[in-house]
Amino acid sequence: MRTVTITQFCQEASHLLSNVEKGETYIIVRHGKPIAEIIPYTGITTYPPSWKRRGLRLQVKGASLSAAILSERTEE
Repeated sequence: MRTVTITQFCQEASHLLSNVEKGETYIIVRHGKPIAEIIPYTGITTYPPSWKRRGLRLQVKGASLSAAILSERTEE
């Protein structure tokens, strides 16, 4: 697995993609941080379909909604 910058990838895209066809894997970095991985196509999807993926779990600051509802019920 080789690491290349975005600039290197843009300049050598044809050559790098030829290497990917031969089985090479590349990590694309921007400012030293990985942003993409280029791997040979296998025809097999390794990621679950979007409807099976877990959604984001949101956390709201402050009192919980159920506690607020219960306190309003007791005030009435």
